[in-house]
Amino acid sequence: MESGDSNIIIHVISVLFNMSWQIFWPLAFGLILSSFIRHLLPVDTVVKHLGKTDAKSLIFTTILGMVSSSCSYAAASLSHTLLAKKATLANAMAFLVSSTNLIVEMFIVLVALMGWTFLWGEVIGGLILIATVGFLFSRFYPKEVEQELRQHIESAEPAKHAHSDCGMDMSNMKHETSDCGMDMSSMKHETSDCGMDMSNMKSETSDCGMDMSNMKHETSDCGMDMSSMKHDHMDMPAPEETGLMSKITKSAGFFQMDLAMIGKEILIGVVVSSILIALVPQEGWKALFISNDVGLPTWLHSLLDVIIGIFVAMIAYVCSVGNLILAAALWHGGISFGGVIGFILADVLTIPMIGVYKKYYGKRPTKWMVGLLFLSILFTGLCVDAIFNGFGWVSTDQTVRTLNQSGFGMNMTTVMNLIFIPLSIWYYRLGKKANAGMGMSM
Repeated sequence: MESGDSNIIIHVISVLFNMSWQIFWPLAFGLILSSFIRHLLPVDTVVKHLGKTDAKSLIFTTILGMVSSSCSYAAASLSHTLLAKKATLANAMAFLVSSTNLIVEMFIVLVALMGWTFLWGEVIGGLILIATVGFLFSRFYPKEVEQELRQHIESAEPAKHAHSDCGMDMSNMKHETSDCGMDMSSMKHETSDCGMDMSNMKSETSDCGMDMSNMKHETSDCGMDMSSMKHDHMDMPAPEETGLMSKITKSAGFFQMDLAMIGKEILIGVVVSSILIALVPQEGWKALFISNDVGLPTWLHSLLDVIIGIFVAMIAYVCSVGNLILAAALWHGGISFGGVIGFILADVLTIPMIGVYKKYYGKRPTKWMVGLLFLSILFTGLCVDAIFNGFGWVSTDQTVRTLNQSGFGMNMTTVMNLIFIPLSIWYYRLGKKANAGMGMSM
């Protein structure tokens, strides 16, 4: 291997490492938060605030998104959780947009890298996009497709299986002539994940000699409650109530399943983006844009630039914050202001993200979702371009400052990664063990 080739490989690996380092803690934090919300947040609470789409619910989802995550993969997981908790589709999509584009760390990087004009462009664009998404998804997303989407979500939820995660259906079991004399025909399905309530079962004349006195199911999703089963010669103590560790374990199970479902898409996104940023020079991006000398009408030139910006985002994206490096390169390459904003906002339309949507919602619902998001971002980019150019707020010779992308150093990223790397490994292993115990290993 020639030295030039080895240098290129080393450069790509270096970019890949730095990007992975930059996005690890927000991604881990978002997925962990999503797992807790999915397990602990009551459905009626979400329905109360997000069960209908109006100005109040969109404001609430915007604020919720701003404080929840900075990584689009984690935001996709959180919006999926909101849908599973019966939020409206419009509110869930508004959350997806706000949690990837209206976040503090992104604002800081925008000012440091591209200046205050781009910060206000992002803020105004994000708010326009949220309002547009709320309108389009509430009015134009077909009801039958939304029903298909929700059925896909319910079929993937472990707690929603007909009788139990354990695959044990004893509702019709009846052994009238059995020596054991066990009649389970009137068993109730009330609160347990498996729906097995044996609290009133009695085996007073049993010949089976079944000793369940040491059975204890603290963290299992099978939830078999045999605490009140009586035998002639013994009374079994009731198991302990579900504690904090049990809740953490069940939440970790959702975390592990999320990574098993979308981990490959996340990895593809990071690798592709790293390769493109490492290998494509700034002049290469310039070739994508239409020169101002062509003489196209202003509105058509802006339209094409926004479409190009969205297209570039779809194939070259890693994370909302890390993506700003490429946004700066596009600006210097000649794309319009609206095109840059469209590119930044399109972080929810990357190819790996579309793969995540397919896993979460199914193919047909994803096609409609992608189509409406594309139209929303296109409209937003055109609005921002018209507003900022109309008021003369954009300077073509605006400078873009250099952002230090050093991976290591005593900064916030390093501190947070030192916390979240071991925490996420422990949390993943805990969830994998819990799911394997329920026969749900992925």
